[in-house]
This record gives sequence, structure tokens and C-alpha cells, in this order.
Amino acid sequence: MTSKMEKDQPGAGRLAHAPADHPAVAPARVGVVLANLGTPDDTDYWSMRRYLGEFLSDRRVVDYAAWKWQPLLQLVILSKRPFSSGKAYKSIWNTERDESPLLTITRAQTERVREQLTARHGDAVAVDFCMRYGNPSTPSVLERMREQGCERIVFFPLYPQYGSPTTATANDQAFRSLMRMKWQPAIRTVPAYFEHPAYVQALANSVRDVYAELEQPPTRLVASYHGVPERYLLEGDPYHCQCQKTTRLLRDALGFPAETVETTFQSQFGPEKWVGPPTVDRVAELARAGHKRIAVISPAFSSDCVETLEEIQQEIRDSFLAAGGEQFTYVPCLNDRDDHIEALVQVLETELAGWL
Repeated sequence: MTSKMEKDQPGAGRLAHAPADHPAVAPARVGVVLANLGTPDDTDYWSMRRYLGEFLSDRRVVDYAAWKWQPLLQLVILSKRPFSSGKAYKSIWNTERDESPLLTITRAQTERVREQLTARHGDAVAVDFCMRYGNPSTPSVLERMREQGCERIVFFPLYPQYGSPTTATANDQAFRSLMRMKWQPAIRTVPAYFEHPAYVQALANSVRDVYAELEQPPTRLVASYHGVPERYLLEGDPYHCQCQKTTRLLRDALGFPAETVETTFQSQFGPEKWVGPPTVDRVAELARAGHKRIAVISPAFSSDCVETLEEIQQEIRDSFLAAGGEQFTYVPCLNDRDDHIEALVQVLETELAGWL
């Protein structure tokens, strides 16, 4: 069909036998959307309140009954937390671009993935990114890609380990977006890639690169993942198990003894029991046990963000040093490293099979 179009504007055309007033139709393409968690537009109170309100109202994130949770959220939490969260974001804000590091890094990842896929497939593929919370929003990006002729879309949540508060809610938002479209594109969601060899190798390479710059290597490597309530594990969410396997595969790729690599969890929120041990407590225990040099890596985060740049490098670091630790080393997220981009492209090529 598209080969018979008469071009009347860039990227779009009129069907050869269509009436003159027929809407322009873009040539058919395959879209790739990288999806990340999200970011506030600014660090001020109202920007933070808007972002936190959307995030904490997501039933995938907090699944308490709305009649119980919303009054507490709207009247108590959102009257105070925007100030503390805004302060945390301000401490790591990219002032040059006036945006959060997560937005800066996700954009860079997208540009590099686009370069790789364009080199392989030319204009047959369009690549963009969206956020589950904040901007650019999932609905706006999917609508834009549809307007660009993307009749098929590979939707890629950038979470190596599947979690219902991360992967599932990103997919939920994508499907909700389709519900509002007159012409829905076909869509594929990318599964968890926590054990993909290229991803594991990139993690191992990042550790080796950081260790190579140290005079003395750490005696412990702590793999810190974002936590979830223990109830999620008992209800069938595979996140905890996939985190444990990622740590084991990373340890094996590095050739480290089993006792030198640990799995911990951070960012506990709310009163119920969460999976553990908590990173902030465990690093203090390691210091008191005589481990003066440790390193922390965050395999669940594809991009550095407030949980890594502020929570790990400030709160968790301070906990270790206050307990007697001496050398705290943070291994950055994979971000837009060459080997990480190659891993993402390998995952995408599998999901694009049959569409290109």
C-alpha cells in the first residue's frame, strides 16, 4: 500500500487512488519505545506533588484500598513528602539541562539504541522513549509513533528484573494508551532480561572497570535492588527470585567467591514487612564486622536516578562510614555504556524478529 503513495509532505503521503481530501498516511514502520519509571518536571513543591501523586496513586505501587489510602496520601503524605523528595532531587539535579539525571540518561540511551537500529534497519524502525510517570508520557509517545506510521510497536520497560510495580505498571499504561486510539498498532512487550548473557557481562565489566581504578579492592560487593513488600513475593511476583539469580550470575561472571557478593534491598516505604536485608542496615553490619572496604552496585536500575545518586551515594554511604567503614565505592548503573547498549539492542533484535 505505502509503495503506491503520492508524497505530499515529509514522512506521509496520500494513497494513489484516494480522494484528494483523504488524510495523509505515513509509511508503515516498526516502532521501539524504551520505557522508564519517570521524573518530576522540577524540584519545586507543586512539581514534586504532581509527580508523587501520580506515582503513589498507582495501584501497582501501593495496592491498599483507595478509601483507606487516598485520604492519607492527599492530606498527609503529599503535604510533607514533596519537600523532602524535592530536596533529594535538587541534590542530584542536572542543572545544565534543568532536568533529572534519569531523563538525561534515558534520552542518551535512546539516541544510542536508535543509532544502532538505524544502522542495521534504516528508516524501517523508529525509536523513542517514554516515562510511566511524568513526561514524556506514555500516551503522548505512543500516539506520536502511531502518527509516524508505526503500525507495530515493541514496548521495552527498562527493568532487567520483572516486578509488578515496575514492568507491569509500564505495560498497563501502554495498553491503557491503546484503548484511546482509533487505529491501534500491534504491540509486543519485552520480557525481563535479568539473565541475558550480554546484560550480565555488562554488569561484570562495570565492576571490573571500577575495581581497576582502586588501590585496594573491596572485600564485599553488595548488589542492592529496589525493595518490594514481602507479600508480593508470596503472591507470586518473581522479582525477588530474579534479583537473587542476577546476583549469582554476576558473581559467577566475575569469578568471585560466593561469600564476597551479597544481595540486599533498599527504598523501603510503609509499615509492612519488605524483602531484605535492608541495604542501609547491612552495610553498617559489614563495617562493624570489619569490612572497611565495600562496593555497592544496583543491577535493577538501568539508569542512575535518585535511588542511586542520592539514596546509595548519600544515605547508604553515610550509614557505612558512621559504622566504621572507610572506603565506600559505588559502581554506577550501566547507563549508556557501549556494552549496555549492545545488550539492549540484542534483546530488541529478538523481539523485532518477524517484524523486520
